[in-house]
Amino acid sequence: MRLLLAPMEGLLDEVLRAVLTHSGGYDHAVTEFARVSGTVLPTRFFRRMAPELDAGSRTAGGTPVHVQLLGSDPACMGDNAAQLARLAPAGVDLNFGCPAQTVNRHRGGAVLLDDPELLHRIVVAVRAAVPVAIPLGAKMRLGVADTGRAIECAQALSAGGAGALVVHARTKADGYRPPAHWEWVARIDDAVSVPVVANGEVWCAADWQRCRAVSGVADVMLGRGAVADPFLASRIRAGRLEQPDADERAREWATLLPLLALFRERVKRKVAARHVPGRIKQWLHLLARNYPQAQQLFATLRALRTLAEVEAALVLHGVPSLDEHVEQLAEAA
Repeated sequence: MRLLLAPMEGLLDEVLRAVLTHSGGYDHAVTEFARVSGTVLPTRFFRRMAPELDAGSRTAGGTPVHVQLLGSDPACMGDNAAQLARLAPAGVDLNFGCPAQTVNRHRGGAVLLDDPELLHRIVVAVRAAVPVAIPLGAKMRLGVADTGRAIECAQALSAGGAGALVVHARTKADGYRPPAHWEWVARIDDAVSVPVVANGEVWCAADWQRCRAVSGVADVMLGRGAVADPFLASRIRAGRLEQPDADERAREWATLLPLLALFRERVKRKVAARHVPGRIKQWLHLLARNYPQAQQLFATLRALRTLAEVEAALVLHGVPSLDEHVEQLAEAA
């Protein structure tokens, strides 16, 4: 059984990866996509988007990090993959799952699922450019508007050289609306010879169990569910399928407070001060699904605009200031 940590554009980047993998629990994490369009990206670009590359391609907690590429030109994707391979990533992943219009209108992400032959050529080019010792995976959805070519796409990716497939069990048109069609993961798994990973609508350990039962696959990628419940992976590993009660959630929240402080400090290092409040609110908004304390804190922060106001409110709600403990965590991550 493997648990993988998904990327989330604009939120689940190296900052939150460091926090969510602080205590382990994941077999590997995947970066946000590097958009490939006509040029070879410099190595400093890959290092900036995946600082873990300078630390053996692992987070501070030891979780391997795979770097994701997105693009539609096979030759250019191959050239960029060769450039990336020089930095020895723990793995290379290809994105055929992003449903964002800004990406799709430039022939990137899930819109390419209308052309299985192109998918095949992209994977062939990338596999040829990347040493065999570096795993190559691909993430796909079930199609653009329908599932009519899902099997064909999966077989094209597998035949091209992808060593594993992550299947987000919705079409591009579905976006992120529930449900996820896990039964299609089972059909794809039956149609290819490489490992298949299920993804989509796994918010709790019981969802994970149902996903595995319906999809028939052992491996699951967690995205929004992991961000909303930072203890989800460890709970799954421990075989605890019931939802935590209020007392346990309170204990988890106490553990989360210094991690929220770590997150704040790392975001402050990465982005301009005016953008920090938005990043903090983003995470709290998802945490509020499981933690009433996060809901209360989000309500307090929602109308605040400046970093000074936000930091003062965080301290009042128990989030530590930059004390020695948080500073040590920040340095370690």
